[in-house]
Amino acid sequence: VLEATSDVTVKAVAAAVGTERPRCLALEVDIKAWTVRYGHQSDRSDRGSDRKCGALDGAPAVLLLRTRDLFSLPFPLTRPVVTSLSIQAAVRGWRFLLLPAAFPQAPRPPLTPHGQWKARNSLEGQRRALMEQLGVKLEVLPDGERRWHGCSKDTPRCFGTVRSQTPEYLVSGRWTPPCCLRALRVTARHVLAELRAAGVRHWLEGGSLLGAVRLGDIIPWDYDVDVGVYREDVPKSRWLRAVATTGRPLEDPEGFLWEKAAEGDFFRVHFSRTNRLHVDIWPFRVRDGGTMTKETWLGHRQDVEFPERLLVPLGSVAFAGVTASAPGDPRAFLELKFGPGAVERPEYPNPEVRRLEQDL
Repeated sequence: VLEATSDVTVKAVAAAVGTERPRCLALEVDIKAWTVRYGHQSDRSDRGSDRKCGALDGAPAVLLLRTRDLFSLPFPLTRPVVTSLSIQAAVRGWRFLLLPAAFPQAPRPPLTPHGQWKARNSLEGQRRALMEQLGVKLEVLPDGERRWHGCSKDTPRCFGTVRSQTPEYLVSGRWTPPCCLRALRVTARHVLAELRAAGVRHWLEGGSLLGAVRLGDIIPWDYDVDVGVYREDVPKSRWLRAVATTGRPLEDPEGFLWEKAAEGDFFRVHFSRTNRLHVDIWPFRVRDGGTMTKETWLGHRQDVEFPERLLVPLGSVAFAGVTASAPGDPRAFLELKFGPGAVERPEYPNPEVRRLEQDL
């Protein structure tokens, strides 16, 4: 059958086992985003026709492919086999040809409830191990449901110490893992809500404001969120006030960890004690001449003083699923910090280490 097909993307033949036919799915693997997306196949659903599928799901199947193709894959025999081969094949642009014929299924006694539970747990364990091996953090199913395989509040974040403003995933040509972006959004929404409720004047800073103006969200390769506040308003927040007074980290009722940053005179709010994805809160004060300044400078290109007139009156922008406080003139604010055209010309944090054009 493989020799007879004229479609060079068809590298395997699949057939059902038993009376139940597998679902034929479309499959897209986004390596940069650590994500696998399944969709409903657009080909005909006639049971009597061959179908070209990106993935198979829902029923047992037999796969037939050439030995040379199978062993050209990085993980040819990893279980669950059909899922493993589907993802690896999709990266290479291969598809399965699902035949209308089926292999007979040998009769077997039905599993007990305990046996069904063991089988489900075993399959789920295999699937988790496979996703870790393939570097998949998120599966998006045809109905929109999401299966997360990355970090959570109870596990460390997916990347280590950031060096030269460049996280390790960026060096390898990938963007922020989706689980990490999810945690950053949750943390940002929590911090912004707390500051707003306490009456602390605040605004999105640096790359976070850039993402808000450009996308209404966190920049897809960013690894933290930055917020500026008026230094004189810090005592209005019970969490900032407690941390500033005691110098000790403080966990709030929702499990977010507030602390004084070790690198200087600013605050940091972590997703949890275990997961150190965070929001940095930078206290600014007005010095003579109406210039906004702060006590700690980390040497980033956007780390500069700015006139208060660009900030007030404070405005708002969409960000991470909420409306966030922002400088009254966000474009002028960003062009002062990043240079003219910063909104229209995206770039990685440190182009000397890696440039965006390398990954487009």
